[in-house]
Amino acid sequence: MNGQAFADGFPTLEVDLGVRPALLRLGGVLRIRHLPELETLGRGAAAQIAAGKPAEGIVLDMSQIHGLDTAGAWFVLSLARRLEAEGGAVRFAGLSAQWQGLLDTVEASLPGAPPQPGRPGFICWLEHIGEATSGAWRTCVEMSNLLGEIIVRCVGLVFNPLRLRWTALVHHMQAVGFDAVPIVSLMAFLIGVVLAFQGAVQLRQFGAEIFVVDLIAISILRELGILLTAIIVAGRSASAFTAAIGSMKMREEIDAMRTLGLDPVSVLIVPRVLALVIMLPILGFIADLAGLIGGALMSWITLGVSPEMFVARLWDDTDVWQFVIGMVKAPFFALTIALVGCYEGLKVEGNAESLGARTSRSVVEAIFLVIVLDAVFSIFFALVGK
Repeated sequence: MNGQAFADGFPTLEVDLGVRPALLRLGGVLRIRHLPELETLGRGAAAQIAAGKPAEGIVLDMSQIHGLDTAGAWFVLSLARRLEAEGGAVRFAGLSAQWQGLLDTVEASLPGAPPQPGRPGFICWLEHIGEATSGAWRTCVEMSNLLGEIIVRCVGLVFNPLRLRWTALVHHMQAVGFDAVPIVSLMAFLIGVVLAFQGAVQLRQFGAEIFVVDLIAISILRELGILLTAIIVAGRSASAFTAAIGSMKMREEIDAMRTLGLDPVSVLIVPRVLALVIMLPILGFIADLAGLIGGALMSWITLGVSPEMFVARLWDDTDVWQFVIGMVKAPFFALTIALVGCYEGLKVEGNAESLGARTSRSVVEAIFLVIVLDAVFSIFFALVGK
């Protein structure tokens, strides 16, 4: 019967559980047209192995195979994996050099086994914390190195301003600054409106409505104006920097620049950093004005505080240091946002998934670091009495 099957080109699969290790004999022709028969034979063999539970593994004898293509090789490898799951280790026997080479080629193209989820427990949690801490430390070191390179390039520009790429600088100033004016102004205006409305509701209970001017002025000028502006710019510019530089990294344009003798830090990063450092204080100033206008308008509507009274109260009772403290933060916020955006762009790998992940990560990191910096500045100015 087996000889007739070989002559007809049909595959055969015999299972012998009476020997140790268990023996499976594959024979005939294993090609793509026989895949349905092969699947049936494979399920039967797996069921027998599962019932017999051989303790010493399985030998897959392929000495009687007369024909094999990539589909047949895929079946053999899939069968071996299935049998390993049922009865232990599988080893091949009777393979000719030709069949062995085909199996190796197909096996190299098969996807690997999916990663096994880590076992829950304190050790796994501790391992995860360690990996995250190590990655965060490595990121801090790499960002510090990039910051040092940027500072060196900027110091060099002081002595040789002609090396600065003015066209790129103006272009990025428009992208990160002028184009952001509408959203920053609207955001700050609405924040001023909300502060005035909520402040009026609370202060009216104590008959201290006039102090809403102090509330608006200190909140906008010292904290909210520049902080919310930096958060909006982080969402816009950090992601844009990462996407632009990351796309160039994917297309190997940065490697091409190095081949041509161009410095990517000077060409790509320094103009972006300088543009953001110049434009963020201007955007912060615009946000302060818009916030004060929104607060004055709502104070006029809800409390009857006229614009003249609002300006007089603002001028008499608001220390100029409130405005100065807010503006002092702006260059540091700008440098942080630009550094994070450019760093994540340089870390993009050669696929779109990496670009998307790095872009999202740059926004989250930039916003987080801006808030941390704002907290540090608040503690510092409280300690120095400002």
